[in-house]
Amino acid sequence: MLLGALATPTHGTFTFFSCAAPLARPAVLAPGARRRSSSPRRRSVTKVGTTTTTTTLYESNGAALQTTVRPSFHDLDQKTVEMEATVTVHMKSFFSDMLDRSLDEFFDIFGKSWLHLELISSELDQDGREHKPIPVGFKNPKKHDAEFGIYQATFDVPASFGPIGAVHVTNSHHSEMLLGDIKVFPAGQESSAVTFHCSSWIHPSDSSTDKRIFFPLKYSCLPSQTPKGVEKLRKSELEAIRGSGHGERTAHERIYDYDVYNDLGDPDHDIDTKRPVLGGKDHPYPRRGRTGRPRSKADPLSETRTDEDHIYVPRDEAFSERKQAAFNTKLNFSKLHAVSTYMKTSKHKGQSFPSLAAIDAMYEDRSKNQPQQKLDGWCATLDLLEKELSHLVHLEGAMFLEEIRKVIKFETPEIHDRDKFAWFRDEEFARETLAGINPLSIQLVTELPIVSKLDEVIYGPADSLITKELIDEQIDRGMTADEAVKKKKLFMLDYHDMFLPYVHKVREIDDTTLYGSRTLFFLTEDGMLRPIAIELTRPMSPSKPQWREVYTPGCDGSVTGSWLWQLAKTHVLAHDSGYHQLVSHWLRTHCCVEPYIIAANRQLSQMHPIYRLLHPHFRYTMELNAIGRVMLISGDGAIESVFSPRKYCMELSSLVYDKFWRFDMEGLPEDLIRRGMAVKGGDGKLELVIEDYPYANDGLLIWDAIKEWASEYVEHYYPCTADIIGDEELQGWWTEVRTKGHEDKKDEPWWPKIDNHESLVQVLATIMWVTSAHHAAVNFGQYPYAGYFPNRPTVARRNMPSEMGVEGMNTFEEAPEKVLLDTFPSIYQSYSALAIMDLLSSHSPDEEYMGTYQDPAWKDNVKISKAFAKFKGRLIEIVAQINEWNTDRKRKNRHGAGVVPYVLLKPSDGNPMDEKMVMEMGIPNSISI
Repeated sequence: MLLGALATPTHGTFTFFSCAAPLARPAVLAPGARRRSSSPRRRSVTKVGTTTTTTTLYESNGAALQTTVRPSFHDLDQKTVEMEATVTVHMKSFFSDMLDRSLDEFFDIFGKSWLHLELISSELDQDGREHKPIPVGFKNPKKHDAEFGIYQATFDVPASFGPIGAVHVTNSHHSEMLLGDIKVFPAGQESSAVTFHCSSWIHPSDSSTDKRIFFPLKYSCLPSQTPKGVEKLRKSELEAIRGSGHGERTAHERIYDYDVYNDLGDPDHDIDTKRPVLGGKDHPYPRRGRTGRPRSKADPLSETRTDEDHIYVPRDEAFSERKQAAFNTKLNFSKLHAVSTYMKTSKHKGQSFPSLAAIDAMYEDRSKNQPQQKLDGWCATLDLLEKELSHLVHLEGAMFLEEIRKVIKFETPEIHDRDKFAWFRDEEFARETLAGINPLSIQLVTELPIVSKLDEVIYGPADSLITKELIDEQIDRGMTADEAVKKKKLFMLDYHDMFLPYVHKVREIDDTTLYGSRTLFFLTEDGMLRPIAIELTRPMSPSKPQWREVYTPGCDGSVTGSWLWQLAKTHVLAHDSGYHQLVSHWLRTHCCVEPYIIAANRQLSQMHPIYRLLHPHFRYTMELNAIGRVMLISGDGAIESVFSPRKYCMELSSLVYDKFWRFDMEGLPEDLIRRGMAVKGGDGKLELVIEDYPYANDGLLIWDAIKEWASEYVEHYYPCTADIIGDEELQGWWTEVRTKGHEDKKDEPWWPKIDNHESLVQVLATIMWVTSAHHAAVNFGQYPYAGYFPNRPTVARRNMPSEMGVEGMNTFEEAPEKVLLDTFPSIYQSYSALAIMDLLSSHSPDEEYMGTYQDPAWKDNVKISKAFAKFKGRLIEIVAQINEWNTDRKRKNRHGAGVVPYVLLKPSDGNPMDEKMVMEMGIPNSISI
């Protein structure tokens, strides 16, 4: 079963509840702390590490840090200050670590301290040396039945210690814990606490040298502004994260390093799954996170699959408990759907649907694709089954079987719910190039004739059969082909040169075919595209000449011609579906983003303001990519099984990365200009060639809002260019992105240099755009649009009848519907594809949406908090604009009878679960599914 590979998550389940109430227990005095004076006179408390009076302690070109002014020693009435600390922690599930938790309970009897902190001063002492750390020990409550709580301790700190600049943390439990917030404050004055927002898993350790380092929220600073007392810690923390580059990584580690994609196959168990290594001269590719697993015996270039249920990712990149539960629930329901696959394909996996009515029967009419109110893993699955079974026991015979079928039916996709015949219409075929799930492929035709760039000796004649004369006939509006090009009226989906090299190889796979394709569209006066021609090509081979043919709507005006046109569209849609999944989705978001994440963690300190800006956009992505390498993009995995070009899917994505991917073209405006879909006007503003282009209309609003937010953020922390150029961590990050993360393109001249405000903002905005809006646009519409697979078939299985000669045409003319059904994905492929798309189109219950999540460090900074509020307000305005456009009858690409409104780039403006469609729940900050 395709989905069976993920029955167990890559890590144990977990979560963290920051709102946990403190558990009652006596305060614990830090071992070895100096006792405060017992003098009865009135004490004047010095607030160590908090703010009493403030001054500018560190300043770089106007960017100041406010910190405590420590009174001189002779002003003190005491030598130590009574302090308190609270630590919010979450322990893993009792049942997942039952033995370890039992050991904790046993040693609790002897008063063992389970959590140890060391407070580090941000200042050096009078001799220019680091202050001796202040140890603090925490004990577990004597009795508790919760998995989380707030632990407290009371201790004394020398009054000369100065502001708190960092903490060392050691976990002496027998199981790992999720560290939440640490607060340190003068006794009874929690409102003035120094806060550390950790949100990190701490592995148990008996070694005093195995300590974790955290910095307070108030230090959001560049390397040059780092307090002297923690400069070494800032550097040593980054060194620890980078690792040595050797050895196999284990689940609890947090090492970030690079490797090539050499784990897509499992040749030790099945040599047929062996795939080329992606990354390097032969197959250029971005790098993934290194796992260090042993090499395969059958293929020394590949890593082994020693445990399919676990691929290492740094511990803090793993799913939260809520996320894992939601993911498992969707996965479980997908497995229920997959059960019906085997029920229906008992003969063979190539079995076709017997009729269009049989396809419609896959869906439960009463169930629409809407946000799920509650997702609680197997519990939710079992709850549903319990309700269904209680109903089934009262039924008999045929009624019983029908109710069983309803349990495993799919929800009705939005496209099929609104218009059951939309998939057949040319208008919808064209509209979805602008407002569907792959609006990133349509491009302007800038010259005629259309010519291939491939070698004619290998592939055949380069000229296209879509000639000027043919275009003239199809336009038929008193306009020639040349005039249409000049007036920017011709557009194309071009999958000719990209797919043609794979045609003969793919055709060697059973029950599969492939062509190179070109599809031409004409822009009508009402602002909609009209398809006018499709060219399908089979390249020449040693035994066969090149074959190609052009199909037009209605072709020769006969019924036969109309059916051939529909078949040609099916092939084009299969090409577009494959390109969407492999390039627009996987390559340009998931795959290319992973190097940014690895480099950021290796080169940017957790206190770096750019790290804090980007961190929300990196949530869960490495874990998802690791899961993808197991169940989706792996050899003989879900993508290869159901998408064109089958076993060459990942190889194709490598080809596109090599020939087409450029970082400087990944921002929305640059991508639109590259495809000819927009131009810069005389005033420098972007002008769309097609006015009603929903993806671009909404996307440019989001892009501008992101860029303005990034610009104000950068201006605050980098008042002048010298600060940007001199930021060693920032420059190290960007250098590593280019030279290690995207190593195969390191010498390309188009990489931007981060040497001024504008270039830094452009780089940040591009990454923020790709991880949020770009991904949302190509991901969350998968099931609503492609869930009804005749609308977007993922693969084509039969050659065009006209290629097969007289016999092929005779078979086609006798039963055209059967030929169409045989060309569609098989029953097995359809159910498998739908299960995957249903899973990928879901939102997590702990999703962090753009404009709603604010990093805790931003809240304490007045200017940044104000800038974020402005960004949030702008997104609310965009919601109103999108709602208005979706009700505008003049905008026919997003409004009309049976038309699905374009909401994939609509920001969240309330509770996402209250929305009518999954597509309009909001834009997540990160690639979180």
